[in-house]
This record gives sequence, C-alpha cells and structure tokens, in this order.
Amino acid sequence: MAIDRRSARLGVLATMSLVLMSALGVRLWFLQGIQSSTYERALNTAKLRTVYVPPERGRIFDATGRVMADNREILTVTVDWAYVRRTANRDELFRRLAGILQVSEVDLQRRYNPCYQAPTVPKCTKGNVYSTLLPLPLKEDVSEDQINQILERSEDYPGVGVTTEWRRVYPYAPLASHIVGYMGSITSATKDRYAAAGYNMNERVGQFGVESSMEQRLHGKWGKIVYEIDAAGTIVREVSRENPVAGEDIQLTIDLQLQQYAEQALETQLKMQRNVLVPNNLDMTTLGRTRLYQYKAPDGTMVDFPAVMPRPAPAGAVVVEDWTNGHILAMATYPTFDNRWMEAGITSAKFAELFPMKNPDGTDIDPDKAILVNRAIQGNYNMGSSIKPFIAWAAMHSGLINANTSYNDQGTYTLRSIDLSNCQHKGGTARCIFKNAISSGTNKPAVYGPVNVEQALAVSSDAFFYNLGEEFWRVDKNLLKADLMRFGFGMKSGIQLPYEWAGRIPDDAVKKQLIDTGKFGKNEVPRLVVGDNVQVAIGQGLMAATPIQAANAYATLANGGVMLQPTIVKNIFAPLTPNKSPAVADLERATVVESFDVPKARDELEMPGEVRDPIVRGLRRVIRGPGVDYQGYHSTTGQKIFATLPKVIDAYGKTGTAQGFMSRPWLDSSAFGSFVISQEHPIATFAYLEKAGYGSQAAAPVTKCLYLASFGLVEMDPVVISNQLDINSTEVAPAKRLANNSCLAPPGGFAVRD
Repeated sequence: MAIDRRSARLGVLATMSLVLMSALGVRLWFLQGIQSSTYERALNTAKLRTVYVPPERGRIFDATGRVMADNREILTVTVDWAYVRRTANRDELFRRLAGILQVSEVDLQRRYNPCYQAPTVPKCTKGNVYSTLLPLPLKEDVSEDQINQILERSEDYPGVGVTTEWRRVYPYAPLASHIVGYMGSITSATKDRYAAAGYNMNERVGQFGVESSMEQRLHGKWGKIVYEIDAAGTIVREVSRENPVAGEDIQLTIDLQLQQYAEQALETQLKMQRNVLVPNNLDMTTLGRTRLYQYKAPDGTMVDFPAVMPRPAPAGAVVVEDWTNGHILAMATYPTFDNRWMEAGITSAKFAELFPMKNPDGTDIDPDKAILVNRAIQGNYNMGSSIKPFIAWAAMHSGLINANTSYNDQGTYTLRSIDLSNCQHKGGTARCIFKNAISSGTNKPAVYGPVNVEQALAVSSDAFFYNLGEEFWRVDKNLLKADLMRFGFGMKSGIQLPYEWAGRIPDDAVKKQLIDTGKFGKNEVPRLVVGDNVQVAIGQGLMAATPIQAANAYATLANGGVMLQPTIVKNIFAPLTPNKSPAVADLERATVVESFDVPKARDELEMPGEVRDPIVRGLRRVIRGPGVDYQGYHSTTGQKIFATLPKVIDAYGKTGTAQGFMSRPWLDSSAFGSFVISQEHPIATFAYLEKAGYGSQAAAPVTKCLYLASFGLVEMDPVVISNQLDINSTEVAPAKRLANNSCLAPPGGFAVRD
C-alpha cells in the first residue's frame, strides 16, 4: 500500500510538472512570437536619445534697418532630472556647483522648486516650471573657463551637461526699450498657455513691448535630432534630424534717430521744469493771512504750503505719427529703462533695487515713479484743452453750431439747465459756475468777448466750450461720447503693443464704477450730471485718454477725416535677414512675408470744408496768431513759444492744461496736440508732460523741437551702438539730454495759462 501511495504522488508531481512546462512553453511562444515586435520597439527606444535644438529668435529692426534686438549664442549648464530627484543628491550637487557658477545654492534650488525657502512668497506655486523632457537649466551664459572646470572633474558633477542656446541682445539700448520690450522666463501663471502653443518650459519669451506682442512671429520652431546610443550612453549614429526654423524678423516704423531725439527732448524738458517754482498765492478772502493752498497735518490742523512750490515733472510721453499711413515714427516715454538688465543675469535683489514695486515700508510705489510702464499707450490722462478741436467737430457735425456761431465769453459760464437755487453760490451743493483760465494781466478769469469756433480755439475760450458741453447734454447726454469715439477715444487704438489702455469717456455706468471702486467721491451722484459733460468739453473731469489716442485723433484732423489704424510694425520678413554692417540689416535682401505699409482705415469721418476749415484755421492761429482784441489784445496760447518757428513748417496745434490735484497749480499737467501739413514730413504729434505746467510751457516746446528735427533744421545726434552695460550701476538707464536745448527756450515770458 505504501508503494502505491508513492506512485500516486509521483504521478501527481509528474502531471504538475507537465502542466507547468506546458504553460512555460506557451508563455515563451507568446512572448517570442506574438509580442516580439512590441519588446523590440521598447528595446530600440531605450537605445535612442532625442536632443531638441532651439531656434534662433527673429530680430527686430527700425525703419532704416538698425538692429534693435539681436541674438548671440551662449552656453548653458544643465543637469538631468534623474540625478536631482533625491534631496541628498540635489543638495550635494548644488553645493559643489554654486562656487563654480558663482550663484547661490538657494538660486539653484529655486530652479528645481521656485518655492524653495520661500513659503510666504505671494502666488508661489510649488513645483518647477521647466520642462522635464529637457535637462534642467542651472545657469545661462556660462564662460568657457567655468565649463572647462566642470568637464575636467565630470565625476564630481554627475548628470551635469552643457547646451548651446540663444541670448537676446539689444545693440542700441536703452533706446526705445519700452517699444522693443524684453524677455523673461515662462512663469507658473503662463506655463499652461505656452505649453498649449507648443513651447517647452525652459524657454525665455517676450514679456513686454514688441517682444511680447509679436512673440508668435519671432519665436520660430524647435528642431529635433534623434541619436542611437550604446549602453554607456555614447552616441553611435544619428537616426533622424529636423532642423530648427528661425523666427521671422520684424521691421518697425520707428526711426531710431528721431526716437532718440524725442527721448532726449522729453527728458531734458521734464528735468528743466523741475527747476520752475510756482507761487502759492495768498487767499485774499482771509485778508492775505493764509496761503491759498493748504494740507492737513497728521494732527488734523491745516498747514500752508510754502510760498512757492517746485513742479514735480516726474513723467511724460511723446508720440510722432505719419498722418498719411498711421506709422508711428517715434514713441518716447519717461522714466525709461535699459532692457539689457533683463538679460544681465542679475540677482532678484538687484532687480528689485532697480525696478522697485514697493516702498521700504511695504506700501505701493508712487505711480509717478513707475518705470515699466509705457505711458504713450498706458497713460491715464486728462487732455485739458487739447480735446477742444474734437469737441468743435462734434458740435458742428451734430448741427449744434456752425462756423459763424458766436458766443459772448465774459470769463465765466453759468449752467442753464438746472435749478439755480441748488447752486453753491446760492447755498446749495451743485457747482453751477465755471470759469475761464486766469489771465496773468488781471489775475481774474480771462474775458474774450464774442468768439466763434475759430477764435475760441485760438485763445482757448473755456466758456465757449462749457456752453457746448451743456448744449450736448440738452440734446442727448450720450451724443458727445458717440462723437468722440469716432476719433478713437474710449477704445484701444489696436497698435501692436501689449497692455494698451482703452481710455475713458464717461457715461452713467463708468461714473458708477469709478465711485464703487473708490476712485471718485462716495458723495457723488452715481450717474452723469450736466456738470460732468461741461467738464468733458474742456478735457477735465472724468474723461481720460492716452497719448497714442490723441496723436491718432490729430492725425485724423490732418488727413481730412480718415481715422487710421496706428501701426508700429512696418514689415514682417522671412527669417535670417542678412546684415550689411554691424547691427544694421540689409533690407534690400529681406523677403517680405507680411506688410503693414498700406494704410488701414478704421473710420471715415464726415469733414466737409465748412466743418474742418474753421477748426484748422483756429489751430493755425494757435501757432501763428493772431489772437482776439477785446478790452485789450489776447494772444493765442502758442503764439509766443512758436514765434521763431520757420514759416516752412506749416504747423497746427492746440495747447492743453490738465488741472492738478485739488487745483494746486504746481501739479498742472502739460499737453500739446498738433500736426504739420507737408508732403515730405506729414507728421501728427501729441506730447504730455505730467505735473510740468501749462500746455505752452512744457509740452509745446518739446513739440517745437520735434518739428525742427523732422525738417532737418536742428542737428540730431547720430545713433551709435551702446557701450557695455555696467551691471554694478544703480541707474536704470543713463540720463539723456539734448546737446542743444535752445529749441525748448521761450522767446519771452508766458502770459497765458493754457
């Protein structure tokens, strides 16, 4: 019986062995026969390495071919992600590399994790923003000496490699930095958008200016090389190659020499105006015992401002446009910056020192001191009386007046459409009386007598336009807004630059929003009232515009009513336009892919002679005179500053003064809009100098200088390649001054406010 049991057990084992052997055979057959191709593909894949090749970014030229943005090859130290996954490995490797690369360990750690040792940083998102499909970049623009130190001791730096990349250079910086813009890393906030567009997260992309707005055209397409490698990682052969495609080149409409001159004139004038002292006159209602303007001290008492106050003149912008095609020939803004700082590899602390966003106490920096703002397209400005030509067109176009309609200006204007018993001068709350600008001769509101639209523009009669503001209200309170929008106010111009502000023309919704957001007094009525419309008619109150909008509006007057699409891009060229000399492209060998040379009309306004001619005559009188003779002669607002302007320059313009905060005269801002009728130099301009005085004192002289430069009547400095950036400097940009500032000097004193 024992023998039989052993036999049974042996039989069971034999059967199990047979089953297992059969299963193993079937499995081997399945792997070798059915799935052999799958495993062969996996094995081949493991033997391949893909290397991505960055494209050369498209370049940016001025109108004459000067290279405003170029590229140079740089070496970047990288590390494979696999070698830094473990914290201990990462810490040790970064400790070793910090000294050679001359960066802190913290900076290297933040390449791996932006939130390293910064848990309280606002909007800090844990996790890297670099592509895990490519090696992690640790330091860009590394010297060959540093590379050699790493390669000679490669065993101490496992996973570390070197790649070739492109670095942006700006040969003529800091000229036109607000226009050209700068580059920066893809951030946590933007990585999804760029990933969807096919970018890898290691790239630097346009952050400002044309670099940002034309990013897709400038970027190009990455190349890809696939290598076969052996077990040691050595390249055996090249399997396939897709060469990178360089980005397209962009030619701007900017003339860099005129741009340089505009920047110099703007900065020179602002700094000169800071030396002007403005009287804080005595309040005669208190028997001369109190200065007219006071401020509240911390203890709540009212304190007089000093007898004279300097003008701050902190900032401004100038735009020069060709009114035949909408090309922007110059766009200056101040304060400006050197866009090479963004490519200098400076520390975050150095960047914060140069471009502060906060004061030392943590409060927001004064907007007047903001640097990374293009005020030409982002300035939120009252236009003052420089709005009046467009109010005049709206009034004649709407049939409220004609060229011969006369208004008897006696220095003040009293509203007619409200209950006078509620007026402030009757003990009520509403402002019902509006005054002209103060005459320097009488120290009272100027009185011009009977004036028509031409004369009212020439001497800048506020009362004439107050009357129009109320007439618009009586007909339709939204009529004035609709007509101003025909000139492009209250909407973006569409210029190819980022962050453009649309401006503001008030209506009920706009006023309510301003109150709700605390930008307007809570005690204000949350809808438009007639006084708001009256203020808009002289460029004050709730209306605001940008210099680009104003320049384009004056261009519309100049060309007879065609509101053009302003453009800062002239042509887009095929990639890799050759140079004909250092930092100058050979445009004759460039291939045009897309052109913006053909004017693009956004609207065509009705401007028959009976409407346009009196406006144009009034604007010419602003420049050349005469004024009006009523109880004594009143010169026009620009007659003195332009007295020496050569007759060959057929100029037309309008001054404007935007009233300062709480009517403090040293805070008045200066505006001047204009155009020149000329076949050779068809330019329209708008200049705005913040807190720099009356329109005739600051903005108009800058425009006169630009006239003279455009006509070749003053010498402009040559445009030269910049000196190397001093990274130890504390200046955001070097000072720019006119070599000869005589064009800014008035031939006599200023007798008018506007």
